Amino acid sequence: MPEGHTIHRLAADHRAHFLARPLRVTSPQGKFSGSAALLDRQVMTDAEAHGKHLFLGFGPLGWIHIHLGLFGKVGFGTTPAHPPTDTVRLRLADPEAYVDLRGPTTCALITDAEKSAVHDRLGPDPLREDGDPDAVWHRISRSRTTIAALLMDQKVIAGVGNVYRAEVLFRHGIDPYRPGRDLTRAEWDAIWADLAGLMREGVRNNRIDTVRPEHTPEAMGREPRVDDHGGEVYVYRRARMPCLICATEIRTEGLAARNLFWCPGCQRR
Repeated sequence: MPEGHTIHRLAADHRAHFLARPLRVTSPQGKFSGSAALLDRQVMTDAEAHGKHLFLGFGPLGWIHIHLGLFGKVGFGTTPAHPPTDTVRLRLADPEAYVDLRGPTTCALITDAEKSAVHDRLGPDPLREDGDPDAVWHRISRSRTTIAALLMDQKVIAGVGNVYRAEVLFRHGIDPYRPGRDLTRAEWDAIWADLAGLMREGVRNNRIDTVRPEHTPEAMGREPRVDDHGGEVYVYRRARMPCLICATEIRTEGLAARNLFWCPGCQRR
């Protein structure tokens, strides 16, 4: 599932291509056809993200709410657009560009009130201006749940996925099984600031890189990472490989239906 930086990048791309322009809106698959007919030839007024949720604004007509889920894909192109396949849930187009949405978990036209309800059930997002680390700390500092599980709970903090979760805990030497209430406020402030910085870098580069300059392939004289994830990381998907810092074997276990990765040498209890 795409992490929050990807959705913020998509919001920025929609603004760059389509903001303040009347759009052709269609649903070749048919599942969004009624709403598409209402929006067709209307002007896009905004595009924003909160965690893993994308919102495309059309003024008083409301917002297209998109959640990609595990299988959703977004593809931009320039005109002339090729004929859409019948898997395209939503196509937005103007004379210069188009974008196709396939396989999302959610694609619905919602009102301002319904959009507010989505925001209300999500935790603060490190990439949003209104992201409030104090609100996250209020929940984490009172919880017996592991910090690894809390970071993946979108009601606690929005946008963090499996990669950022594993990597930020490694970067701060925090055992993933430590209860949230056992973190110090200084540790939490450092985690929040690091997440915000890493995720902003992810938006800029459209990929996740978490290794510090001294641990890049060039600095260490090692081969670059080869993985469909794409970026340079410390522990994510590096199970049974040596830690880049202490050479301890990276471990993996299931936690809340996701694979957790950590270094038992660098992340001691």
